[in-house]
This record gives sequence, C-alpha cells and structure tokens, in this order.
Amino acid sequence: MSSIRFRPTAEDERILREASRPGESTSDTLHQALRLLDHEPWLEQFHADAERLKDEDVNAEPEAW
Repeated sequence: MSSIRFRPTAEDERILREASRPGESTSDTLHQALRLLDHEPWLEQFHADAERLKDEDVNAEPEAW
C-alpha cells in the first residue's frame, strides 16, 4: 500500500491540533479518526435499535429455556 498524503487546510490543522493527545503524532491522530469513522455505522445502528426497543419489557416475555 502506498503512503497517503494530503495538504491540510487551516481548518484541518486546527482539528488535528485539538484532537491530538499529548505526545501523539499526526499519523496517530489520523489512525484514531479512521477507526472512529469505521465504528460510526455500528454506533448509529446501536442507537436506532435502542430507540426502537426502549419500551420493550423483557420481563413480560416467557422464559426461553
């Protein structure tokens, strides 16, 4: 895989500055951001399921075993 390069805008640089933890490189910050983006669809589904099931009463259902 080849290296990915980009020229950050002033806004990109601000976001990287604010998102970086002490001692973390820009690459580390971008890696973390990519993992969060990958996790986002799962999180959205979790919230949708939680909203759909918020009134479900599992105690009212018969035991499965």
